[in-house]
Amino acid sequence: MAKTSVIARSKKTPKFSSRKVSRCFRCGRKRGYMRDFDLCRICFRELANDGKIPGVRKSSW
Repeated sequence: MAKTSVIARSKKTPKFSSRKVSRCFRCGRKRGYMRDFDLCRICFRELANDGKIPGVRKSSW
């Protein structure tokens, strides 16, 4: 879980566009971020396993 100050800093508009950091909206994690869902891999897995993300289900073959 990211500190509140780090999350607040990432929401500000950066001086240069390459400095923009994408963060998970639930926990604030910056690594393992999925743009399609605006979540990190850990939060994505938790919500997908609970069935809270529509159109996503666990694959098996």
